[in-house]
Amino acid sequence: MKESLIKAGKYQHYKGNFYKVIGVAKHSETQENMVVYKSLDDEHQLWVRSYDEFREKVSKEGEPPIPRFRLIEEE
Repeated sequence: MKESLIKAGKYQHYKGNFYKVIGVAKHSETQENMVVYKSLDDEHQLWVRSYDEFREKVSKEGEPPIPRFRLIEEE
């Protein structure tokens, strides 16, 4: 499992919002690794995103690619 590459902690999304990564889970049918995280703006909102998408880089308005999520503070 790739969970060692995603550390639990506080992350910032490239659009500015902050999230806390809870861990990596497996999709029950596809066995795909999924990152489970929650919004730090709304503690009741949980999110899940594919491992690969969480780790990918994105381009913002013609600028060089940057990480979709950036680790701010490790737990």
